[in-house]
Amino acid sequence: MAPYDPSDFPPFAVTVDLVVLTVRHNGLRALLVRRGEAPYQGQWALPGGFVRPGEDLAAAAGRELEEETGLCAHDGECTQGSDEERHGAHLEQLATYGDPGRDPRMRVVSVAHLALAPDLPSPTAGGDASGATWAPAERLLGEEGAGREDEQLLPLAFDHARILSDGIERARSKIEYSSLATAFCPAEFTVGELRRVYEAVWGVVLDPRNFHRKVTGTPGFLVPTGGTTTRQGGRPAQLFRAGGATLLNPPMLRPEI
Repeated sequence: MAPYDPSDFPPFAVTVDLVVLTVRHNGLRALLVRRGEAPYQGQWALPGGFVRPGEDLAAAAGRELEEETGLCAHDGECTQGSDEERHGAHLEQLATYGDPGRDPRMRVVSVAHLALAPDLPSPTAGGDASGATWAPAERLLGEEGAGREDEQLLPLAFDHARILSDGIERARSKIEYSSLATAFCPAEFTVGELRRVYEAVWGVVLDPRNFHRKVTGTPGFLVPTGGTTTRQGGRPAQLFRAGGATLLNPPMLRPEI
């Protein structure tokens, strides 16, 4: 390594940014935090932070997820709360963003991650954030007319609008061919609750009977638990859990809008 001189190359920092999505009030919501420090002080942004020395990307993403939401990645180790208080979330790497001008402080490369979890509670700001909120995803993407409250959330800091858009599209496309939609559901759920996940993520209304036939007829997608629930009101509904299938055959094609 003698010929190698690190000073020949410009230094840069690495961050992880999180697109945290959940379904609340039958709508897709994205977690935003209000920045408490410069740059973009006072603006809304995605949660995230710098990767620490000696920390790999997956560990950094899991740490930020826990600090911002109290959630533990399914394959990670949480440090806060008891076993009963810890909740698991689906966490996967989304994409890398490295435009030289994306951060005014210095050259910063961000490795974004997508996190999905069911019906998360109201967020509380942590770290250097001065506020946190669940924002309607479709409004942030400009898919519906923004109201006064939505105007106060925009524009997002850095290039986070692009990262958020990429994360939402990843979720929308992936639930077509994988069992990822169950990540928005509790451990046991009804077909109606799963349908509302698809409707929230895609922003459409689905025919209940056709949906029930498709999901229960897809091998390995859902497994009956033997129980029922009346938590949605009306007659008792059968409870299911996610099956072992990771890919759906045939896929659940997104309706054209």
